[in-house]
Amino acid sequence: MRLSQMLFVTLREDPAEAEIPSHKLLLRAGYIRRIASGVYAYLPLMWRVLQKVSKIVREEMNATGAMECLLPQLQPADLWRESGRWDTYTKAEGIMFSLVDRQEREMGLGPTHEEVITAIARDMIRSYRQLPLNLYQIQTKFRDEIRPRFGLMRGREFIMKDAYSFHPDEESLKQTYQDMHHAYSNILRRCGLKFRAVDADSGAIGGSGSQEFMVLADAGEDEILYTDDGKYAANVEKAVSLPPDSSPSPFKTYEKRETPGTETIEKMCSFLKCSPTCVVKNVLYQAIYDNGMVVLVLVSIRGDQDVNDVKLQNELTRLAERYGAKTILSLVVPDPTEQEKWAAKPLPLGYIAPNLPDSYIRPAQPQPLGAKAISQVAPKFLRMVDKTAVDLKNFATGANEAGYHVVGANWGKEFDLPELVVDVRKAKVGDRALHDPSQILESARGIEIGHIFQLGAKYSKAMGATYTNEQGEEMPLVMGCYGVGVSRLAQAAVEQSFDKDGIIWPVAIAPYQAIVIIPNINDVEQVKAAETLYTELNHAGIETLLDDRDERAGVKFKDADLIGIPYRIVTGKALKEGKVEVVERASKETQELPLVEVIPTLKQWIEK
Repeated sequence: MRLSQMLFVTLREDPAEAEIPSHKLLLRAGYIRRIASGVYAYLPLMWRVLQKVSKIVREEMNATGAMECLLPQLQPADLWRESGRWDTYTKAEGIMFSLVDRQEREMGLGPTHEEVITAIARDMIRSYRQLPLNLYQIQTKFRDEIRPRFGLMRGREFIMKDAYSFHPDEESLKQTYQDMHHAYSNILRRCGLKFRAVDADSGAIGGSGSQEFMVLADAGEDEILYTDDGKYAANVEKAVSLPPDSSPSPFKTYEKRETPGTETIEKMCSFLKCSPTCVVKNVLYQAIYDNGMVVLVLVSIRGDQDVNDVKLQNELTRLAERYGAKTILSLVVPDPTEQEKWAAKPLPLGYIAPNLPDSYIRPAQPQPLGAKAISQVAPKFLRMVDKTAVDLKNFATGANEAGYHVVGANWGKEFDLPELVVDVRKAKVGDRALHDPSQILESARGIEIGHIFQLGAKYSKAMGATYTNEQGEEMPLVMGCYGVGVSRLAQAAVEQSFDKDGIIWPVAIAPYQAIVIIPNINDVEQVKAAETLYTELNHAGIETLLDDRDERAGVKFKDADLIGIPYRIVTGKALKEGKVEVVERASKETQELPLVEVIPTLKQWIEK
């Protein structure tokens, strides 16, 4: 392709809308163009990158035996109601674009396709002889992000590969899950990216286990905790660890003490001259389930630890049936406005004890006119204790009275140990690893590019997707799902590899592998040599651009660096000696090669 004939416009200044380097560079280099918030056009250079990423994804998926298909983007709400996720995606997470058609039917633009593929399997899979089966697609997805940002990283429209597998049992699922792990690792390696596979939370997709594939980059939105021995890595939302040992309590007897102005753990420990590891702090949450039930949750945890909201939400989701619900719509620490809706009297915030009386919850009554409607409030606190607080002796905690704490308290004596003992603490850098306490958790930033899930029978049971086994019994299909963000991967590659001059594409996914630059288009010899090289390189299978624009040489060099083509060939002054200048974009190493050596040398470099 000749640049003089291409839609090619570069910018010298960073666009105001862009926050991270990759977003700035893709806009400046003319790869993408913003159409609306979170919506971008993929221009010719970007489309070539996306096609190359998609080709690698297809090859690795096909190698596992998966079959490509294409599913509808427009999905009926009824399917999502069958799985119980319509309210989750349109109200709780609120990420689904929903609409009503002219016949008053509710529809959604697909953010994911579990429901559609399960409905297809329900209709078409009958026997164990058809299993296992793995179907995938590469398609545009839609998510109504609250705050679209970072270009293609968090957009409202994006390209994704999603796959769904069906199995007769968990053993078969685990084999495909491992095949997908291997395929995803191959995809990222072939794209030339540094990455790490980490244990992850399954979120609204659900399932028993999942892993994320993180491209390592300083601008990554996700924090990864890992150990140097390579045996453990997890998203911070999922990470587990051993907390620091607790210090001996300085309190020998139980008593109530006046502790004015000590609403925080730091102030309290300073006043009482104790370690936060001797404290039980009690954090109040408000959970709203999908049936409108409001549950007030009191979590008791060691004073030096923090609650991991994702782990807590997962625990509360598991308890949904207790409240006649399926899932959680929201989980927050209630602010004063929220408290007014259910609190019978002001809460002793900062001084709450594990036995905060249920009388703080106002009995059910009609809501004031104009107040946000709440269907029902559970009359009792749901009390949980994190494992870090279970074994504490003679601990300090709140006294349920502003300005007072109690010290020397014990479970089973002054306070009843909550029935629900859970692990909801947030693992932190510096914690000891569970698999080897000599290993200390370290931190890195990552961009989630892929996510694989063991779904089990969650969707098949909800939607009645069954098969007949060898014994003639009707059984629910066992499922897995596997996603790769194709457009997200392309931008992550830029975020991982750039310099002050522009993008540095990995050779495997660069839009073109080489660019031939004519410094002076009025020089007949330069033009002739460039045209010959351009033709011969392309015939040799080396994808090559020709910069034949009527621009100054300096502009052409800057643009070549900005768009990040791996190899630059300049038909300049060295032509007098039968040579051209060849520059490697990544290292900026320059050498002069005889014209006859350009093609074999580039082929060797590209293959390497």
